[in-house]
This record gives sequence, structure tokens and C-alpha cells, in this order.
Amino acid sequence: MFDVLFSHISEKVVLTSTEELLIKTYFSPKKLRKKQYLLQDGEVCKYLAFVEKGLLRYYTVDDKGYEHMIHFAWEGWWIADTYSFLSGDVSTYNIDAIEDAELLMITLQGFEEMMEKVPSMERYFRILFQNNIISKERRLISSIAHSAEERYVALATSNPKLVQRIPQNLIASYLGITPETLSRIRKNITHKR
Repeated sequence: MFDVLFSHISEKVVLTSTEELLIKTYFSPKKLRKKQYLLQDGEVCKYLAFVEKGLLRYYTVDDKGYEHMIHFAWEGWWIADTYSFLSGDVSTYNIDAIEDAELLMITLQGFEEMMEKVPSMERYFRILFQNNIISKERRLISSIAHSAEERYVALATSNPKLVQRIPQNLIASYLGITPETLSRIRKNITHKR
């Protein structure tokens, strides 16, 4: 169950077999069925989850009932409402499964203790948090400076298999456009080829 996690960690830091055994003790496995919630608006995010298998979405719903995708998490990705997880305040976001998923869950207490006992994990998460900040800044600039078609092409180019796994209405929401606009963009791209 920990193959994807340790493969992902090994891309950033080196762990001993003793450290790997210790890390395993901090996680509990969880399975989600398609459309099952991991977190709902109004709840406190009690876990940081690592996706071993499957696909999840992280989103908010506005007053008119429209969903706004923040990001997706698939094999090798972490997902949580970081603010709620770290602060203990209620979340204003939802996380649910787009596909059946297998997760590894860690509590804040376990997370903090693991960081203290396995210093390599502190470095690993620092690298992840830095990359996350860079990614969010790039997405913000892209949403301001690029057209919807450019944003779609960038997403499809960087994650071609993922774009095939995610329903088109969710991709449209992630890009901040309507499904009809996304359909026109895809049609234009096909005609250009």
C-alpha cells in the first residue's frame, strides 16, 4: 500500500528502511468510492491525505450553487484543506472522489511527530510546499495573462492522461470557463490540426 508514497518521497529525499517503517506507523489507509466525500464544507480537515490510487477534486461551491475547482489530486499527490488542517478551523471547501480511491491518511499530531522523528520528511515537505507556492503563482499569472485556449492547451500538454480522466465540466470549472466554451476550444484545436 505504501509503494507510491515511498516512490514519491524517494524523488526528493533519501530514507533508511528504519525510517520507512516508522513513517508507516503514522498513516492509516482509507478507501473512497466514486463521489464519496473526504471533506465537506463546514467540517474541520482532520487529515492530510496521500493518493495511492484514484483521482480526487478539491473545490468550493458559491452561493448560486456553481462549483469552482481549485485542484485535482491523483496518484502521487497530497490533498487537504491546508488552512483547516493546520489551524483546526472549519473548511469552506469540499474534497471528493472522481474515481474510486485508495488513500493514506495522517493526522496533524502524527504529521508533527513524524517531522520531529524523521527530519528527512521535514525537508521533503518543505520542497513540496515550495513547489506548491510556485505552482499557485503560475496558475494565478496564467489566469490573468493567458486566454482560455492557452490555459487548456497548457493543461492538456502537461497532463494529457489526466485530462482524459477528468470529466469535461470539471476541467471547464478548473479553467474558469463554461463547458460550452471548453467544447468550442477543443473543436478549434481539432480544426487547427
